[in-house]
Order: sequence, then C-alpha cells, then structure tokens
Amino acid sequence: MRIAVQAADLDASRVDGTRVYLLELLRRFGPLSPKDLFLLCHRDTFNPELVPPEFQNYEVRTLPGDRMWMQTAFAKALFELRPDRVFIPLQAVPIATPEGTEIIATVHDLAFRHFPKTFPVADRAKLNLLLGATVRKASRIIAVSESTKSDLIRFFPDLPAAKIRVIHHGVNADFFAARQPESERDALFVRYGLLPESYVLYVGAIQPRKNLVRLVAAFEMAKLHHPDMKLVIVGEKAWLSDAIVERMRRSPFAEDIIRTGKVPFRELPIWYQNARVFAFPSLYEGFGLPVLEAFAAGTPTLLGKASSLPEIGGDAALYADPQSESDIADKLSRLWEDEVLRERLRKKSLERVKLFSWDRCAEETLDCIRG
Repeated sequence: MRIAVQAADLDASRVDGTRVYLLELLRRFGPLSPKDLFLLCHRDTFNPELVPPEFQNYEVRTLPGDRMWMQTAFAKALFELRPDRVFIPLQAVPIATPEGTEIIATVHDLAFRHFPKTFPVADRAKLNLLLGATVRKASRIIAVSESTKSDLIRFFPDLPAAKIRVIHHGVNADFFAARQPESERDALFVRYGLLPESYVLYVGAIQPRKNLVRLVAAFEMAKLHHPDMKLVIVGEKAWLSDAIVERMRRSPFAEDIIRTGKVPFRELPIWYQNARVFAFPSLYEGFGLPVLEAFAAGTPTLLGKASSLPEIGGDAALYADPQSESDIADKLSRLWEDEVLRERLRKKSLERVKLFSWDRCAEETLDCIRG
C-alpha cells in the first residue's frame, strides 16, 4: 500500500503537540508496516528538532509552494502520486483530491468553535472552512480524545459517530522521568535565579485559550500567602499574545514571573522535575500533551476542569474551575502547602501515565489508516 503523509508541519519553527504527535508516529510507522511505502510530503526544510527518521520504506517528497501549499503543491502531488491512502495529521484537507483516494485525518480540537474570540478573525474563518472540508472528505476521522469526538458530533450532527475513532496520544515517559545531571540543572537555574521546588510551572504556547491571564492573577493571590513562590512560563508567544505578556509585565510580582521563551526540548525534563507544582488551567484542550509530560516527570499537577483534561488526568491531578481566578489560586495554595497531597498525586500520576503509549497510538493509527 502507498500511503501519502502530509508532513509539512514538521517544517514549522515552533514545536507543539500536533507536531510531536506526527513525529512520534513517523518514528514507528516504518518498522510497524515494512511492506507499505510511506510518501512523506513536506514543503522545504524540516525543523532540526522534528526531522523524521529514515527507513527503507520512507520516501521524502519536498514540494516547494506558497502559503496555500496544502491546496496547491500537496494537492497536485496527490494527483501525480495516486496513493492508496492519505494520512493528514491535522484537521485540514485539500479541497481537490483524486477520486477514490481515501483520506484519514486527525482532528485535535475544536477550540475555535468553543472560544472564537481567542483566535484572530482570519484564522477562525480558515479553520472553519478547512474543518468543514475535513468532515466532508475524510473517509475516517481520528479524534484525540472522547471530548473531541463529542465536539465533532455536537457541531456536525450529520457526521456518523462510526466514522470517528478515538485514539489517545502517548508520551515518552522515560525521557521525562530520566533525572538530568545536577550540574545542568544548577547552571540553568543560576541563569534564572531559581531553586528546585521554588516555582509553579506552565509549559505551552502563550495564547488566550491557555488562560494565562487568570493563571497570573491566581499566582498573585497565592503569592500573598507564599512569598517565596515564583511562576515560570516555558513556551513561545503565539497568536494574540501581546496582551498576555503585557499583563505579566504589569504584575506587582513581575520580577517573580519568569518567561523563558522557547527552550531546547532536552531541557524540558529539568523544568518539570524541579517544579513544586505544574499548573495547566487551560480553558480548552483537545488532549493536552504537557499533562502527560508532567505526569511522567512525577510533578504534582493542577488542571482546569474543562474539555479533555479530566479525561486525560483522571484522579492523578487536582482540578480548578478555569473561569475562576480565586479557585485556581486556592488550589495552587493547597498544592503548594500540602506535601502529603503532592506525594499522593505524584504516585498516581506515575501510574496514570502508563495508560498512554506512542507505540499503541501508532499501531491503532495504522489500523485506522488501512481501514
């Protein structure tokens, strides 16, 4: 079988959950399915942190193109390659595709439907158009959580539930659990003026849906009772981030709010393992890979009680109302103070994370692609 894979997201400069997802699948597809030929189609140059492996049954096709690459260069290549299957690891498909070609697409989230004001107007229009095309054209849809599946059925009532398969993400648990040399940690912390267990950690993009303005307000409330508490924001600015960054700058505790920007992937375990609390009070997540990363590192975790987060976190996290600054603050303080609670959540998280595997995700995804 010839399987075309839309891999242009691996060219992107920012590493996010959807790109990690594709990379982890490509690390496994080749050996799992040696008789199939995978045609990895991308635009120009892979991000050095997202380069897929080389297998005998992989052919990389570089297809130069413009901003409409999906609808032009990639669509044109499908007519030339005539693959048996097309795997698109995000919710955007070409409008024009060869007749008879089966498309399998992954839908990660419908955040732009739930919280439209947290997206630029032009992006929202594009997302609506492309998701509608995905629902119409895909033979099978992979949803990354039961929450995302429910959203699809809610917003597309004519979409048969049988067409949607839920396949959870995995996590490289060993990578996030492995203790890093203390010398690396100490050098990193000297740079930022930190000590282990001295900070609340957030990992992810800086954009409105992540609820960082409320997290900052909650941090300010909690810090009144815990003067030694710091807040570390690990991640890059994304869309509509200026007001969020400005809110951090205006905080009366701005000196204790540390923004690292983009960090090398190899540094992430250090940030997770040495945090006293990991806080992820997002308004909406299709899945939430940082949750599993924190669990694998054994970091006591506070999540927003919304969308997929209770599905992924189970009883291994503490939950707060993401719309309530005071509730987030109360839960932050509780986790900060209560060593017994932190230890209980740490043990539960290390068990919970065992339920999520990239190997299983790849096997189930291949099964769905083959149909």
